[in-house]
Amino acid sequence: MDALSPDAEAMPAELPVREAMEFDAVIVGAGPAGLAAAIRLKQIRPEISVVVVEKGSEVGAHILSGAVMDPIGLDRLLPGWRDEDSPIKTQVKDDRFYWLSSSGGMRLPNVMMPPLMSNHGNYIASLGEVCRWLAAKAEALGVEIYPGFAAAELLYDGKGAVAGIVTGDMGIGKDGKPTASFTRGMELRAKYTLFAEGARGNLTKLLLDRYALGAEREPQKFGIGLKELWQVAPEKHHPGLVQHSFGWPLDGHTGGGSFLYHYGDNLVSVGFVVHLNYQNPYLSPFEEFQRFKTHPLIRDIFAGGKRVSYGARALTEGGYQSVPKLSFPGGALVGCAAGFMNLPRIKGSHNAMLSGILAAEHVAAALAAGRSNDELADYEQAWRSSDIGRDLWKVRNAKPLWSKFGTLIGITLGGLDMWTNTLGFSLFGTLSHGKPDYASLKPAAESQPIAYPKPDGTLTFDRLSSVFISNTNHEEGQPAHLIVHDMALQKSSEHDIYDGPSTRYCPAGVYEWVEEGGVPRFVINAQNCVHCKTCDIKDPNRNITWVPPEGGGGPNYPNM
Repeated sequence: MDALSPDAEAMPAELPVREAMEFDAVIVGAGPAGLAAAIRLKQIRPEISVVVVEKGSEVGAHILSGAVMDPIGLDRLLPGWRDEDSPIKTQVKDDRFYWLSSSGGMRLPNVMMPPLMSNHGNYIASLGEVCRWLAAKAEALGVEIYPGFAAAELLYDGKGAVAGIVTGDMGIGKDGKPTASFTRGMELRAKYTLFAEGARGNLTKLLLDRYALGAEREPQKFGIGLKELWQVAPEKHHPGLVQHSFGWPLDGHTGGGSFLYHYGDNLVSVGFVVHLNYQNPYLSPFEEFQRFKTHPLIRDIFAGGKRVSYGARALTEGGYQSVPKLSFPGGALVGCAAGFMNLPRIKGSHNAMLSGILAAEHVAAALAAGRSNDELADYEQAWRSSDIGRDLWKVRNAKPLWSKFGTLIGITLGGLDMWTNTLGFSLFGTLSHGKPDYASLKPAAESQPIAYPKPDGTLTFDRLSSVFISNTNHEEGQPAHLIVHDMALQKSSEHDIYDGPSTRYCPAGVYEWVEEGGVPRFVINAQNCVHCKTCDIKDPNRNITWVPPEGGGGPNYPNM
């Protein structure tokens, strides 16, 4: 059985043989898609052996989402969940949309919004807490969950089919050699392997290349979502209020927007999304987020409040036309690894759960038929006619229209298209996305620098203090998990042509250009990395690759 790893050449040949465990199904990622798949497999056939591996230190540690949840996935997976003591308690009561200018804003009448944009009937929650609750459900059914173990390599059988994964080795020094604390990773072999890694997963990227899963599809598009959790003064708290905006502080050519969700014990989830096809290399998504909070319609919410957590994560935004082929010999993609987020609704957890359920049902049927390590072709054929496909089909032109015509005209046309799609037709057909996000930056010489205000430490903050409250930590002395393939290219292009956009697009202060003797040097502060994957997406030369650090490294979000 063969293993494939991007770092395989760095390891000495005399390493001990890995231990191996056999399962019917291995699931990579304990997010809503992976846990839904695990639960559904056990609901159908309790005797199936299922293991879930999760790179975070615990389930939920790396989960970051708004989150307003459409309950369709939960209703299908656990129909009686409303009668249980779950972390999903706050139902949406007030749904607001705003267009913001620098000094004010205009509320858009709800009757103007396409029906699919309504949040009534949805719930506000911490998706991390929801995943912890789902994990307990899965374990009660007999699912094994291994947190703190990063899936680092793919296993293939003699016919080239995926046959499981290998967890990352522990105790590797910066030189790539084993230290005294070295522990070999384990082979987790499976008849079928489901990949629920979220946006831009390290193994999903390898699968996309090996099996050409993105052939004849539009390039995947991404955004970066930044989020803070605040505990606000009781008089500022409006349980069940959901508020979205677009416009300021972004210019009319840069896509993105905000969310504020009131729930729980005086909690407000505030976030900002910037589409990663932006053109100005001087733009900083983190600074735009901080600036957004100073808007006259926003800042008062946080007066007298306290920021309790921060995080950032890439989002898949390509939608229907960017979803790759989902099945391949031995496994399938589910959730945001497949690209199932609905961009206009800013929701993906419902489709993630539905895809996990759908994939599990096809895996269970294959196992019942005595099959293994073949292609789940029926799953690939089924998703477009499912609730997932119907959800994404109606909004398929929202992103390309926004990208082509800018915010004001693009959103207007996108809203019109969503209205007509509810009637079964589109004026635009199915539009293409154009070039990938890494190719969208203009040279610095053609761009205008942006002067961002200094943080005040009360409402607005710097990156390092933000990373501190994300509880991010990585084991010191391990090899870099942010790989720059060609430092000369980084200097000649990323620095000299684009003036170092990595120092601005990274929301954690990982990258710096420092002058040493008049010569710029690229510095990587990997300890700060919150695993958002933006560098792996936005670098103009695709010269930076994110690979998993030792299992358990990264942020430790308690309630995001």
